[in-house]
Amino acid sequence: MLKSINILDVKITSEPEEKVLEYVLQRLKNGSKKFFVTTPNPEILTYASSHLDYKDKLNEAEVSLPDGIGLLFAAKLMRKPLKSRITGTDFIEKLCLASKDQPVSMGFLGGKGGVAEKAVERLRKKYPWLKIGFIGEEWKETGGSVIFGPTDILFVAFGAPKQEEWIYKNLNKLPVKAAMGVGGAFDYISGNVQRAPFFVRKIGLEWLFRLIREPWRLKRQLSLIKFIWLILKRKNKKY
Repeated sequence: MLKSINILDVKITSEPEEKVLEYVLQRLKNGSKKFFVTTPNPEILTYASSHLDYKDKLNEAEVSLPDGIGLLFAAKLMRKPLKSRITGTDFIEKLCLASKDQPVSMGFLGGKGGVAEKAVERLRKKYPWLKIGFIGEEWKETGGSVIFGPTDILFVAFGAPKQEEWIYKNLNKLPVKAAMGVGGAFDYISGNVQRAPFFVRKIGLEWLFRLIREPWRLKRQLSLIKFIWLILKRKNKKY
C-alpha cells in the first residue's frame, strides 16, 4: 500500500509521483479489486469539512493525489510534508506515456461541447499507441448492459463533488478496473483552457494565472482562505 497522511481528516497519498504511477499500473495489471483515484485540492477539502458523507467517500479512494499547492503548504505547516504536488492533468499524461510499455486502455467521460473528444485527439497525436475504450459526455445503460469498450481506467470529468459521488455510486457497475476524478483536466489537455507556463506552476501560482484569465473564479478561490483558516485552527488545537 502507498503511504498517506491526513489533512483535515482526508487521506492524501504521500509518495513520489513515480512510485504512485508504478503502483497504479501494477494494480491495473494484476489487481482483482476495483479502485478509484481522487485529486483533492483546498477547495475539495474545504467542501469535505462540512459535508461528512462526501469526506467518507473521499477516504474510500485507494490513491489520493495532492492536486493543489495549498495541500503542500498545509502538510508542511502540520509537520508532515508531502513529496510533491501531483496534478490530475499531469498524471493522465504520465499514464499515457507509460502505456507504451505497459499497455492500459482508457476511457474519457465528462466535459462539455465535445471536450473529451478533443482531449483524446490531442493525446493520440502525442501518444499514438493509446488504447481508448470510451469517449463521451454521459454514461448510458441499455437493457442493463453498459455501452463501453474494453477500459482499464476511466477518467471522469464532472467536477467535484459530483465526479467522486458518481464514481463511488457506480464503480461496481462499470466494466472498468479503476476510475479517477479529474476535474477540469480535459479542458487543459484539449487546449480549450490555456495552462499556466511551467515556471508559474513550479512556484505554485497556477491558481493565480487562471484567476487572472477567468476572474469569475474569484468566488471559488475564496475557499482557499477558509482552507487556510481550517488548517490554522486545527494546528492551534494540536499545539
